Formats: sequence, structure tokens, C-alpha cells
Amino acid sequence: MGGQTETLVAVAPARESSDQHYVTAAIPLEALQTTLTTRSRASQHVAPSVPRLQKATVVLQLSGVNLCSSAVSGCVIVSLPTMAADLSLPESLAFWPSSVTSLGTAAALLLAGSVADAFGARAVELVGCFTIAAFMLGASGATTGYQLVAMRAIQGVGAALHLSSSVALVTQSFPKGKGRNIAFACLGLSQPLGFSFGLVIGGVLVDAAGWRVGWYLFGGITLFLSFLGLWALPHDPENLVFQERLVRAKTKIDWVGALLASAFMAILCYLLAMLSSDVNVIRNTDTIVLLCFSVLMLPVFVGWMYRQQRLGRPALIPNSLWKNAPFSAICGITALSFAAVNAMELFSSLFFQEIQHLSALQSSLRILPSLAVGILVGITSGFFVDRIRALWLVSVSAALTAGSPLLMALIQPSWPYWTGAFQAQLLCPINANILFTVGLIIISDVFTEDMQALAGAVFNTSSQFGTALGYAVLQIISTLVTRNHSWMEETHALLEGYRASFWALFSFMMTCVVISALGLRKAGKVGLKQE
Repeated sequence: MGGQTETLVAVAPARESSDQHYVTAAIPLEALQTTLTTRSRASQHVAPSVPRLQKATVVLQLSGVNLCSSAVSGCVIVSLPTMAADLSLPESLAFWPSSVTSLGTAAALLLAGSVADAFGARAVELVGCFTIAAFMLGASGATTGYQLVAMRAIQGVGAALHLSSSVALVTQSFPKGKGRNIAFACLGLSQPLGFSFGLVIGGVLVDAAGWRVGWYLFGGITLFLSFLGLWALPHDPENLVFQERLVRAKTKIDWVGALLASAFMAILCYLLAMLSSDVNVIRNTDTIVLLCFSVLMLPVFVGWMYRQQRLGRPALIPNSLWKNAPFSAICGITALSFAAVNAMELFSSLFFQEIQHLSALQSSLRILPSLAVGILVGITSGFFVDRIRALWLVSVSAALTAGSPLLMALIQPSWPYWTGAFQAQLLCPINANILFTVGLIIISDVFTEDMQALAGAVFNTSSQFGTALGYAVLQIISTLVTRNHSWMEETHALLEGYRASFWALFSFMMTCVVISALGLRKAGKVGLKQE
């Protein structure tokens, strides 16, 4: 293979679907590495034997950390004006407390997934959880805007470690079938549920006790869950010693590919965050240089993946995977859907506060229906996902969610909440909660059992990139349209900007419908029990 000798080519087990492809990795014929290969293959065919109580605790711990991390992000959204005034946050950093966490997470996810697959998902998960807890509690005592932004960025890196390892821990604990589907559904439910819960609780706490209380609350819960994970999380089934893990990290991880992908995502998300705060930064020399650099890095990454596959070496995301239509479709739909649902939460809150002049508490209460629907869809999706074709689940839910920004684009500020805005909140979370279950199943099935942390990283990279993209694009649209209507009274100009953003979100969701129709048309039911 590629003129190399003395290599053993490990090929992923064959799959029935014609859309799925082999993943190869060249492994030198050394005794220690042969042992690793044998253990890895054996572990893929041994059904997990985790006690039922421990399984439930694993799902509780993983979902709880998701919920708390997302809840703090929701608190940030609803308390931005108060927080900015309290910390004298410069205008250039106005949106950074909300966007910098996604930047840190998106930049570190793929590298974190590779590290988790090599060193063990349990260890990486625990490091991520304690990091999240520590910097949540640290941020609660921030005295300047710069401190807050820095701690939110490191919290994002901790979230990357947690999100990537969560999928691997679920697949270690549950065999394929309904149990794993429900566990994925709980992981998925916890993120939008936590975000919506944070919006509501944040609105209550900001008015009653200040913005810092929410950080203390969710930071403390995360710290407790981190200690709970020390008992509950399953150990690596391969039971490798540290020396063996080092060898596996050296031979299995595509370090160059991971670093290229992380640098590309970091630069791109940074540019999106900068543009979201001030669109005029695109004219700056340093911004143009970074933009050109990020554009060049993408073909370099693709070329490196081609080289790795040609030489039979580990490739972070082999180019052949993008020929898998369901995989590519789910990545694209996830990015757009999460861009839409998170931006909808933000702009709905701004609409209620800036246009209808409601308090943070009143605004949060109006988002409660989204929270309730998110819980319902998230809980039930794990039970029916293996009974309905993925095409119908994703396309129909995307069409329903498209109705949410459409209604918000059409309503008048004088209309009562129950006419338009209420229905918009009901429709908002449907697609994202379905995607968490369907998307995780499809993407995890593409990767082998010993690469599930990377699978989780790929899915969450799509969602985090979509979130950063949504915030940036929608804030740019809103700002430009508002400026073009500066001749109007301030509230009316803001309304025109928000309406333009809602129309853009409607186009995002309709694009998801089209992509699902094209990419998932051959996909059948997912999450079926493994015989």
C-alpha cells in the first residue's frame, strides 16, 4: 500500500449500506501495536455489561452537565444588557460572552474527540466536566469584561472535551437499539432544554438577585455531577495501560489533521464573532489576512486527508466519508438547524425586550412554550426514531420549525402574545431535538466503535459551527438593515432589522428541508436493535 512494507491494515467492519465506506489505518507490525489491534477488534464485538443503575446514572451525569453548560449560555443571553453594564463591557465585546464559548468549543472538538479515542473517554470526560465547573464558578466572580470572556472561552474548551467523550461513553454503556436511542435523545434534549431553561431562570434571577447567582447555581451542580462521574462513568473496555495509550495516540491519531481542523475552526469562528459585533472589521488588514488564511487552510486539510488515505494512515475525517449522503446531509442540516434555533432564541428575546419593551422576566416567560415542546420531543424521540424513516423525521420537523421564524417575521408588535408569537415558540425546538437523536445515530454508525468520541466531535462541531455562523450572519443582517432604516424611529428601525433576520432564519430551515429530501432519500430507519 503506497509502496510501504511491514504494515498491517486494519479495516472497519463491512456495512450493508452502499453509502458507507471503509476507514483504513496503517499500523506497524510491532508486538505492542498488534496487541492494541487485537483488543480493539475484540472490544467492538463484546456487548456492554454495565449495570442498569449505572447506565441510568451515566445518562443523568452526561445530560446534567450538558444542561448546566447550556443553561449558563441561556443566562448569558438574557442577562447581556445587565452584565455589560455591571462589568463595563466595551462595545467591541458586547456579544463575546455569548459567542466566545462556541468559538472555544468548535475549535477544540475534533482534537478532543481524537484524544478521547486514544486516551479513553472516561478520563477526558472527567477533565472536561471539572474544567466546566471550575470556570463557571470562576466567571461568577469576574470583575471585568475581559475576565468573563476569557473564562467563557476556557469553559468552551471544557465543553469540547465533554461533548466529544459523551457519545463514546453512551456507546460503551448501551448496545445498539432502543436503550442507546433513548440515551442519545437525553443527550440531545439536555442542550436545548438547558438553554431554554437558562433563559427562563436567568430572566427570573437577573431581576430578583443579579446575573451572578445563575453561575453559582449551575456551576455548583456541575461540580457535583463531576464527582458523580468518578463513580458512574464506565472504564475503557480495552483496559490499556498508560504506555499502550501513548502508543495508540502516536499511531492512531491524525495529529496534523486535528490541528489543521482546529485552527481552521478557531479562525473562522473568531472572524464570525468579530463580524457579529461590528461588520466594518472586514475592512481591517488583520481581518483580511485571517480570512485569506482560513480559506487556504480548507483545501490544505482536504489535501492532507487525501494523502493520509492514499498512504493508508489515520485520517481525521476521510474524504470518502463525504460521499456518504446521509452523513453529509446530517452535518449540513445540523449546522443550519442549530444556527436557526439558537438565533431564534436570541432574536425572540430581543423582540420581546427591545420592541415590545418587556422585562427580562416577562421575555423569559414567553419562551417557556419552547422549553415545554423541547422536553416533549426530546423524551419521545428515542422511542419512535427506529419506527419512522429518517427522511420523514428530519424533513417534516424542519418544515414545522420553519414556521417559527415565518410567524415572527409577520407578527406586529401590537398583536397579543397568543397571536403568532406563542405558536412560533411551540414550533421552534422541534427539528433540533429530532436531529440530536437521528443525527447522532447516523454519524456514530459511520465511525467504528473505537472512534465514537470522534463521531460525537463531528456532530457537535457541526452544531457549534452552525451556532457561531447563525449568530454572526443574523447579527450582521439585523445591523445592516437597521442602519438602512435609520431614518425611522429607533424602535421601528430595530423591528425591520429583526424581521430581516427572521426571514433569513426561515430560509435556513427551508434549506434543511431541501437537503434532507436530497441527502436522506435512501436512508431508512435508524437506531434499529443490533441482532
